[in-house]
Amino acid sequence: MRPVGWIAILLLAAAVIVLIGAEWPRLSQRMGGEAWAGRKRRRRRQHLRVIQGEENDDFAQSVQRDLENLPVIEERDDRQRR
Repeated sequence: MRPVGWIAILLLAAAVIVLIGAEWPRLSQRMGGEAWAGRKRRRRRQHLRVIQGEENDDFAQSVQRDLENLPVIEERDDRQRR
């Protein structure tokens, strides 16, 4: 067997670089930062669960009552100043 020349090694390396460059968009979708964040978000979501609220929710009623009792300031018409 003859030894492989440096030109053949250079051509092989160039082919690998061209292949990586052509496939980069697909590789970055699978292994990029957004894909990593999406996998992490999916893992966190698996531990969440939906809790159904009751019809007679005391907290919602107290918030509504507090909103109704807030002092109201009437808006001034800025056009009168000019």
